[in-house]
Amino acid sequence: MNNLMKGLLLLLVTIVLLSCQLDENKRVVGFYNLENLFDTIDAPDVRDEEFTPGSEKQWDANRYERKLQNMAAVISGIGAAEGVDAPAVMGLCEMENRGVLEDLVVTDRLKAFNYEIIHKDSPDKRGIDVALIFRPDFFKPESYRAVPLFIEDEVGERLFTRDQLVVTGTLDGDRLHFIVNHWPSRYGGKERSIPLRNAAAELTRSLVDSIKGVEPDARVIVMGDLNDDPVDVSVKKYLRAGVTSQDVKSDSLFNATAPLFFQGRGTLCYRDFWNLFDQIIVTPNLTLEKSGRHHIVKTDIFDKQFVRQQEGDYSGYPYRTFVGNWYHGGFSDHFASYIVLEKKGWSLF
Repeated sequence: MNNLMKGLLLLLVTIVLLSCQLDENKRVVGFYNLENLFDTIDAPDVRDEEFTPGSEKQWDANRYERKLQNMAAVISGIGAAEGVDAPAVMGLCEMENRGVLEDLVVTDRLKAFNYEIIHKDSPDKRGIDVALIFRPDFFKPESYRAVPLFIEDEVGERLFTRDQLVVTGTLDGDRLHFIVNHWPSRYGGKERSIPLRNAAAELTRSLVDSIKGVEPDARVIVMGDLNDDPVDVSVKKYLRAGVTSQDVKSDSLFNATAPLFFQGRGTLCYRDFWNLFDQIIVTPNLTLEKSGRHHIVKTDIFDKQFVRQQEGDYSGYPYRTFVGNWYHGGFSDHFASYIVLEKKGWSLF
């Protein structure tokens, strides 16, 4: 039995053992970059040719199905790792369309949770989007909108990238706002692409401010693959996300994932350096305990052994689906990040 199968078997046993002793006062909210969750169909006007059966990647139904099962193992495993039910809300990125999400939520590990989907196609040239899935027994959406990011390249041509998804609803009756992101990549070099992520951060910040302008005590959760670390200028200066409690001013946000970064942990690794691009950032009121309202009690990264490369030069790195065109059969080049929320002074019954 290989390490992947052993890890998945251990995860399944853990889920079964914990299913009878779940903490119903806690909810998990997470974010996961699915690393190119494409179907096998060559869609028109989308650069998805590399994920088709005839491509060098030989992306066929069997590989697609394995990818879905791997993604489901991570999502269901996050709750099991915490002794909490499966995540109430998950922000996702790098999926091709709604169809692949519909396939994901009916996999064996997820179908019992009845996840529903909020998604809208983005103008990204590769067709990859952001989305939010949620459990309707816990989260009740009220509204959502996809907000485009208008940015230009060096010669004034528009760069088409992912929308930012804003979702408002109630989690166990507690009103929350989610902003799901996938900021522009570092393609072409980090320094050259900084203005693109700064622009994305300014848009996210404007969305937070517009929410708070209508609802001053709004509780906002910003999450996504920001393609920058908590200490980079886009996050600290333009989004105004403090990395410690001392950094948090009246108009700023708190980067709940920053302490993990300072511990040397990350969600992806490049040349033996860990980056923490997959961040969860909140309004400070989500760090305060108040009866009848959720507050953060834990932030973590789902980096269990079975989602890590087990051998070779990249041992310990995220266990990827592909390295170039070489099929590994793993999960993603990113680990998932998540927070655990607790709501005291209430009961399901």
